[in-house]
Amino acid sequence: MGSNAVDDLIEASSGVHYSGFHMEQPRTPEIEQPTTSIDDSVHKQPFIIGVAGGAASGKTTVCDLIIEQLRDQRVVLVNQDSFYHTLTPEELTKVHEYNFDHPDAFDTEKLLRVVEELKQGQAVDIPKYDYKSYKNDVFPLRRVNPSDVIILEGILIFHDPRVRDLMNMKIFVDTDADVRLARRIRRDTAEKGRDISMVLDQYSKFVKAAFDDFILPTKKYADVIIPRGGDNHVAIDLIVQHIRTKLGQHDLCKIYPNLYVIQSTFQIRGMHTLIRDGHTTKHDFVFYADRLIRLVVEHGLGHLPFTEKQVLTPTGSVYSGVDFCKRLCGVSVIRSGESMENALRACCKGIKIGKILIHREGDNGQQLIYEKLPLDIAERHVLLLDPILGTGNSAVQAISLLLKKGVPESNILFLNLISAPQGVHVVCKRFPRIKIVTSEIEIGLNDDFRVIPGMGEFGDRYFGTDDD
Repeated sequence: MGSNAVDDLIEASSGVHYSGFHMEQPRTPEIEQPTTSIDDSVHKQPFIIGVAGGAASGKTTVCDLIIEQLRDQRVVLVNQDSFYHTLTPEELTKVHEYNFDHPDAFDTEKLLRVVEELKQGQAVDIPKYDYKSYKNDVFPLRRVNPSDVIILEGILIFHDPRVRDLMNMKIFVDTDADVRLARRIRRDTAEKGRDISMVLDQYSKFVKAAFDDFILPTKKYADVIIPRGGDNHVAIDLIVQHIRTKLGQHDLCKIYPNLYVIQSTFQIRGMHTLIRDGHTTKHDFVFYADRLIRLVVEHGLGHLPFTEKQVLTPTGSVYSGVDFCKRLCGVSVIRSGESMENALRACCKGIKIGKILIHREGDNGQQLIYEKLPLDIAERHVLLLDPILGTGNSAVQAISLLLKKGVPESNILFLNLISAPQGVHVVCKRFPRIKIVTSEIEIGLNDDFRVIPGMGEFGDRYFGTDDD
């Protein structure tokens, strides 16, 4: 591939891209219009948020504000209230004695089925509960399409551990009891046609006791507690920022918090396109591989510990900043890992670099052949360098050696250009305290344990030693 073609590709990759054209879905009789658009792209696991709190605490307002700020994402709200059991004729005769704030009032099994279907990329039909007839078959069903974000809202949405386990984030809206009671009176009299005496009677009999017995104890499961509900805009802004970060990550990052994929841009995609192209010349392959490696190294260094430091600027002012982690060393897995040494040296002046040679044997077996590491490596933070994480077997050998040398697992930072999901699973499960930084997650491995789509034998292409 010539230089002009390379420049054209990079320039094209920086242009405007259009995707995700959606057409209106026809209205289905007896079913409300879908709340999200249907996308034919590859299904990804949604980000599921649980929002709990006492009745009239402001949960719906919090949900509405989150949805409003995520308007460029596909978001759907699933209310626990939609899954109230329809009351039997006998229960209807004693409706004033029925506790709607008890866990048994909800059809949790149906809620679980609905969420699982949404997670699998299937559209679902959700009932709308009628608070006057106490039935869930009075109104048309609501069609809900699979979405990027699913918000589960309800007073007892954290009560069942099976529902909690589905959530990526749990929010508890914490509002003063008097405020909740005042809101409940206004809401139930206006929306549900109940008189004040009925509302107060139900509150004293069931609502307050249920809050103390069932709702408040679930507060301990929350990742975020929002005082004042929808009035707390600072908390909601921070939550939305966190959600956006998570949505930009690969699905594996949601499983393993110690996996970091650098945020993709059209420049990065363009460089990946070039180094993956089998017709790219060695010169261009090395040039763009070095650029990507430098980005990975810089991102990795950002995960090292730091100390606060103040300096005096030439203007006589004090600048409050941070000081770099001093006790570092690199370890490259021979031979492809040596391609990453120059970028590390460029970022960390005078850094020590050790080497490990691991030989691949037969059916994907690995054997440690050679190692030369700094004598004081146990006292350092180690940046392990290998551009390809495939099966994870070489990485396991290298990391095991570092641990044997006394390096704490949490002091190891594994840097690579591309990672296969199989390798990520192997390394993260076996060494949950190391950090992996990569620039892209691959589709997987083929029958020969080669990464696909991959980029071929990285060391041969980088050092110009391939058979061609």
